[in-house]
Amino acid sequence: MVGVFRSAWQQYRSVPIVYRIGVAFVLGALVGLVAGQPATSLQPVGDLFVRLLEMIIVPIIIFTLLMATRELSPKNLGKVGGQVVLLYIATTVVAIAMGLGVSNLIDPGTGMTLEQTDVQTEQTPSLVDQVFSIVPENPFAAMAEGNILAIIFFTLIFGLGMTMVRAEVEPDSAVRNGIDTIFDIVDAGAEVMFKIVWGIMEFGVLGVFALMAALFGEVGVQAIRAYFTLSLTLAIAIGLQITLVYLLLLIRGAVGASPLAFLRGIKEALITALSIRSSTATLPVSMSDADENLRVKERVYGFSLPLGATINMDGTSMYLGIVAVFAANMVGVSLTLAEQFAILLTALLASIGTAGVPSASLVMMTAVLTQVGLPLEVIGMIAGIDPLLDRLRTMNNIAGDLAVTTVVAKWNDAIDLTDGVWADTPAEFSEEPVSATDD
Repeated sequence: MVGVFRSAWQQYRSVPIVYRIGVAFVLGALVGLVAGQPATSLQPVGDLFVRLLEMIIVPIIIFTLLMATRELSPKNLGKVGGQVVLLYIATTVVAIAMGLGVSNLIDPGTGMTLEQTDVQTEQTPSLVDQVFSIVPENPFAAMAEGNILAIIFFTLIFGLGMTMVRAEVEPDSAVRNGIDTIFDIVDAGAEVMFKIVWGIMEFGVLGVFALMAALFGEVGVQAIRAYFTLSLTLAIAIGLQITLVYLLLLIRGAVGASPLAFLRGIKEALITALSIRSSTATLPVSMSDADENLRVKERVYGFSLPLGATINMDGTSMYLGIVAVFAANMVGVSLTLAEQFAILLTALLASIGTAGVPSASLVMMTAVLTQVGLPLEVIGMIAGIDPLLDRLRTMNNIAGDLAVTTVVAKWNDAIDLTDGVWADTPAEFSEEPVSATDD
């Protein structure tokens, strides 16, 4: 009997985890639709999966960022950092414009009447507050609170400081040896974290099943039908953003690589994002895909992905614009070009301050709707289906993070396009071999 179970387990493990998670996603949705409300009792299993991923966010950010600074001089850090931030801003602007454009064509919300709904909103932080929150008063408190931007800032400063000191002292000095020892420990810690990630992902098969069953058991079919146009608008805008911007413009155009190979390389991260709807919780899987599948060097993805999980919210910013048009149509208001430009700017700034956690965009909607004088009651109306739409937005965010990471890695000779998913690239997508080098 033991041998039978061992053989079955080995056969189960032989199936790539991404396919197992995909099957769990579909089966969970079906169970939720069939069982209805009783399926919500599975929610704790899904919550445990999310908590396991959240547990390792801070250590994996610290380890990978410190490893990235080990390979970067202050000059290169400025170069890579500038390219990453500029690309993140550019793709976000395009995403908002894409959302507004598709919304103007489909007109979500037309024919519906806004009902007065009690809405509990929080005060939207000002731009100054968002900037100041990046610099932690107490780095250890920031780590305990999970303040990702503050953690990234302090870790980068500390890692860069070690790199500068290491370059200034004598090769055999105690200080130089001590810094090298710290970096070696950090390297080992990063490897341990990635091993833990895949242990968590094994449990994630059950976690994803439970999350989907609980979601569809609670929402059901009726809520999806009621907001079909809103969902369709977001889905089309995301499809265009991923296809035209990430795959064709960035991957095919800037990298010269196969878009299909890129999708194969990030499928674990996309499915995870679709399942748990959190950019920060998906971060460990994104980093693993960048390292093992896309063959990007840690000195790039160790910086770009933690930063992207916090400030690069293409799907969120796109959705903020769509909701503004949705709200305007429900109250019979036509948004002018100037008002839509104001939405674009406000959504850009709001998305940067949006935490990479489930449904954080509901808070930031207050800034966008207030900017153009639209009723905040719409937030209460869409809150019921936001868990479903949030999954699509998070998937878009993760695809954008990894696309920008791949492009910046190509520009800085930090990707091996002859290995990983690129090794099976069809002939029509092949180019001269590019080997990554450790500077």
